[in-house]
Amino acid sequence: MKVDLHVHSHYSDGSDAVSKVMKQAKKNGVTHLSFVDHDTVDNLLDIQQQAIHFDIDVIPGIEISAYDFKRKRKVHVLGYNYKPEANHIRNICKPLLQRRNEHSLWQIRKINELGYQIDERVIKQTALPSNTIYKQHIMDKLTKAPYDSLDYRQLYQQLFKHNGVAAGDIVYIDAFDAVVAIVKDGGVAVVAHPGQLDSYDLIPELAEVGLGGLERNHPDHTERDHDKVEALAEELDLIMTGGTDYHGGFGSSIQVGEISSPMNKLLV
Repeated sequence: MKVDLHVHSHYSDGSDAVSKVMKQAKKNGVTHLSFVDHDTVDNLLDIQQQAIHFDIDVIPGIEISAYDFKRKRKVHVLGYNYKPEANHIRNICKPLLQRRNEHSLWQIRKINELGYQIDERVIKQTALPSNTIYKQHIMDKLTKAPYDSLDYRQLYQQLFKHNGVAAGDIVYIDAFDAVVAIVKDGGVAVVAHPGQLDSYDLIPELAEVGLGGLERNHPDHTERDHDKVEALAEELDLIMTGGTDYHGGFGSSIQVGEISSPMNKLLV
């Protein structure tokens, strides 16, 4: 078995269609795959149809953009194997997607005030099937420099970070609400890349409301992160997962399946 439980598609902030990700996964020998597009489960039917064609086992997934209000930091919560209707997940994510899209449209207007000429109608069209515009879609119209390049990073920082004209963020979902919604929909809630966002202190608290796992294997994780995840997983009786966090051309250079998940109950 070769398992990648963290990939993104053009249903959120990935550049590739589901079929293109599946094709790469098949080529790389991936047997189990989970698309965890941000704050949406609208990808599920497409994924299930493509999986039949490529003979890959798919695990329903989502990555909810949440927040630790106690420590004032972002935390991403993965949800796996939820019921197809996912009513609780949909209910908490719908206003989040609306806020994100409105914020992106505001960012486009602010960037255009600098002299750029970004047509929001064109971006809306090219973002489909995502109905939400992400910064990656905006950047794709501003530069064709690769995501990993210095030119891309400098422009991104200049516009979206610190005192940039399009800086700022939206109000995210409370991490506790994200975990509860996933559990109510019959799924397994997992803290994504805790080393990347420094989510470790929150994990025991989330375990009290039904957290089921931690992401161990991730491109941004160090050996120290692996050790911390393993210790917490053992202490709190949590499963461990992993994956590439693949975003295609909208993310760092990595191949689907390059980082694999530990074996766990999601795979049996």
